[in-house]
Amino acid sequence: MVIPRIVIAGTSSGAGKTTIATGIMAALSNVAAFKVGPDFIDPSYHALATGRPGRNLDAFLSTPELIAPLVRHGSKGADIAVIEGVMGLYDGASGRGELASTAHVAKLLQAPVVLVVNCEAMARSVAAIVHGYRTFDPGVNVAGVILNRVGSTFHADILREALPDIPVLGALHRDANLEVPERHLGLVPVVEREPRAKAVMEHLGAAVKEHCDLEAIVKLAQSAPDLPGEAWAPNTQPAKVRVAIARGPAFSFHYQENLELLEGAGAELAEFDPMADEALPEDAGALILAGGFPEVFGAELSENEALKREIAAFDGPILAECGGLLYLAETLDERPMCGVLPVTAQMGSRLTLGYREATSLSDHPVWPKGTITRGHEFHYSTVSAADNAWEHHRGREGHVSGNVHASYLHTHWAATPEVADRLVAACA
Repeated sequence: MVIPRIVIAGTSSGAGKTTIATGIMAALSNVAAFKVGPDFIDPSYHALATGRPGRNLDAFLSTPELIAPLVRHGSKGADIAVIEGVMGLYDGASGRGELASTAHVAKLLQAPVVLVVNCEAMARSVAAIVHGYRTFDPGVNVAGVILNRVGSTFHADILREALPDIPVLGALHRDANLEVPERHLGLVPVVEREPRAKAVMEHLGAAVKEHCDLEAIVKLAQSAPDLPGEAWAPNTQPAKVRVAIARGPAFSFHYQENLELLEGAGAELAEFDPMADEALPEDAGALILAGGFPEVFGAELSENEALKREIAAFDGPILAECGGLLYLAETLDERPMCGVLPVTAQMGSRLTLGYREATSLSDHPVWPKGTITRGHEFHYSTVSAADNAWEHHRGREGHVSGNVHASYLHTHWAATPEVADRLVAACA
């Protein structure tokens, strides 16, 4: 299967790769979009730019062997795959070498890399930076450069002159209209600002069309070799149960493959918004409360007493990750929440993040005791007295009580489809 594909990488976080990658997605047509790493927010911008689901490629969560099959699956019917990197090109899972880095994924896909360089306060030194990134790992094909936050046309000319040995595929000038607002976990998700985000997408697409060589970028993507093999695919069971799944501004962190696995296992996904809906979907056999920003919408969630009562009375399996854990607590920053778990939650100033290889400590229909899985944490909050869901190298965390499983661990099920099967089976 020939999939024209290109990786948009950065020299570091903040270099502008999301701006460039999303702009390219918006400027081209029929694009399959991917994000390296466990990010939930950038894919929401990719989806807005392309009209297709934004997907993740994470060699730690999904195993390296599934990266190419996931691209084959997510690229079906597309003309080109644009893959946004994570952090700096060579930054991966801490202490594990290249694992899960953008460079690792590019090598697994045999995909050319376009390096985005933040050129503020820089001139000829750009050549040393690009040279280092090109030669650090000969297995990574850094085949082009896009200069970002250039100060003027004269500045762009100086930078181009310093890079005679590599194609400069674009130079974007500093422009506040291209910036996407951020907060403590990264960009503000699309679901919270969709009208404004659409306007930014249009501006990004226009800027890339004007200042980047799209024809050369597409030609570079087409130079990627054939990628033979099977596509990843979920099962295709007919719907036999309903699973209530929290969506909306407060709970927007979902991996696309998890949703597809649930549907393939026989689940009809019934969405609801805990900020607006006063009742759970009818006939729901299970409840999923994914991650998001309940702390930002604490007042609205706390005031929805009718829904909180329904969730507290729900007796089917509940899976809650990160934001969902906070919502099930007795209080979040002293605001009353659902009270399903005998814990309190509060926001802090210390970031907890990283990959985890975790073992289930307690029996649950979806996560039986002794189950080993891989996940990722990223949060500033803490909860009291919760330590019987998972054990990993950082200790114990999460809470299991009956059918409730709530923790900080975000899990991607592509490599473990049995998770979705167990959840559907538990609905019966």
